[in-house]
Amino acid sequence: MKLGFFIMPVHPLTRPYAETLREDREAFVLADKLGYSEGYCGEHLTDLAENIPSSLMFCASLAGFTSQIKLGTAVANLPFCHPLLVAAHAALVDNLLEGRFLFGIGAGWLREESELLGVDFPRRWTQTAEFIAAMRELWSKDEASFEGKYVKFTPVKCNPKPIQQPGPPVLIGSLDKNALKRVAKWADGWCPIGVPHGYLKNKLDELRRECDAVGSNFARLDITAMGFVQGDRSAVQSGVEQYAKAGAHRFVIGVPSQLKPDQYEAELTRLASLYI
Repeated sequence: MKLGFFIMPVHPLTRPYAETLREDREAFVLADKLGYSEGYCGEHLTDLAENIPSSLMFCASLAGFTSQIKLGTAVANLPFCHPLLVAAHAALVDNLLEGRFLFGIGAGWLREESELLGVDFPRRWTQTAEFIAAMRELWSKDEASFEGKYVKFTPVKCNPKPIQQPGPPVLIGSLDKNALKRVAKWADGWCPIGVPHGYLKNKLDELRRECDAVGSNFARLDITAMGFVQGDRSAVQSGVEQYAKAGAHRFVIGVPSQLKPDQYEAELTRLASLYI
């Protein structure tokens, strides 16, 4: 069972951005040394009181400071930006990380934010699926073109290509009623947040059926559980094992959001003593 962690890199506007970015970066560098297999960051682009940067930009900023840990977005709200731009940035991140990038995606949940950024909010998942299809063309072909409802482009080159081919793993982070259908049809994995292991097991049984229905191989999917297990080391280890038995390939620990960046070192060290 792989063990990762999640941080929402919140940067108050009352502090210099470089200070909190450095503290966030030091947390991921420490996690690399402590033996975490993955580290994830989130994003929220339109908050007026805090700066929560683009998760792709944040992953890129960590590339030169880590060597083993995989870095991922949890999640990047895909329809917020044009897929030509996102495809180029994601490919660059995968190159900077030497193939250590995991592309957790969502479609956005806040209608006001989505519409401000030009998203077709009622059909945002349809838009997201089309964006991913277009991006995979750009990632895997020397020269790609695409024509859909939301994105169209004539033959164009997108370089560099991702090290991971035909592109970095696309993991859907959603508990929407149709999430499993989307995972079965066009994603590389599923990363639900805060679900009990019993719920996960039942949902994975459902996901197998969805894969069978569309002729997709369930075994190819990367399954992540994100959450927190309470108790001492024995209880935590037992809890994580329950997720493994339910079918998860990794467990991602949610670092408490109320922590300040200068508290990350102590908390990541404490969590490592329980989980790793």
